[in-house]
Order: sequence, then C-alpha cells, then structure tokens
Amino acid sequence: MPTEAALESLRNEGRRVTTARRLVIEILGRTTEHLTAEAIAARVHCAHPEIHLSTVYRTLDSLQAWGLVERFQSPRGPAFFHLKRGHRHLVCEECGRIRDVPSSEFDAFVAQLRSNYGFELRVGRMALLGRCEEHDAPG
Repeated sequence: MPTEAALESLRNEGRRVTTARRLVIEILGRTTEHLTAEAIAARVHCAHPEIHLSTVYRTLDSLQAWGLVERFQSPRGPAFFHLKRGHRHLVCEECGRIRDVPSSEFDAFVAQLRSNYGFELRVGRMALLGRCEEHDAPG
C-alpha cells in the first residue's frame, strides 16, 4: 500500500492523521528495509524529537489493527513492520536474512490445496522458513 493510499485510508475511516501516524507511514512507505519499531522510532525522533518510542509502538499497533501495517516476528530476531504490500517472506534459519516474495507466487499452491484437500489456505502473514543460497551448500 503506497504512502498516500495509507494516509487516505485513515482519512476515509474518519481517523486523525497525527504527526506520528503520518511519519510512521511515510518512513515505511519509502523503504524496502525490514524495520523494527526501534529503528522506526529513531527515524521519527530525528524529525520530531518530542515523539517517543512508546508513541511509535502505539501508532504501529493502531496501524496494524486498521490493516495498514503488517507486523512480522522473525524467528531469529525482533519483529519488523512494513506497509501492507501483498508480499510474503522467505526467512533463512541460519543467518536470519529475509526476502520478500509477491503473494501471487502462492496462487497455484493455494488453488491446489483447495482443489485436492478442500482446504483454504490464508497466506496472510505467512513466512516460509528455510536456508538461503549462502547456507544451502551440501555439507
């Protein structure tokens, strides 16, 4: 979800676009990094030192509850956040590297599960765990 669309969604839902909400959305909208709440708060704090970490946490919780931000708990580290963009994650269990994969990559698999097993997979916040190419060499 692009930055402007996220801000417009807040307005359309009758929610205030506070400075903290706007900054968090803008920071997440202009990066492809997987940012922790602390990293987001540090960037917010540079622009507005009066906005504290606790405010950023509350803002992230609200934006997540409203479906604008997704939270992902890495098995090898802290949670990170990003604007909802329709992608899933590949996570290396060895080094913790995270790669984004478009949700559409799972369409055939989801259809196969539905057809073969009558099972409706929700790929929502799904992450696939494995080993990246750097750690997948035969041993």
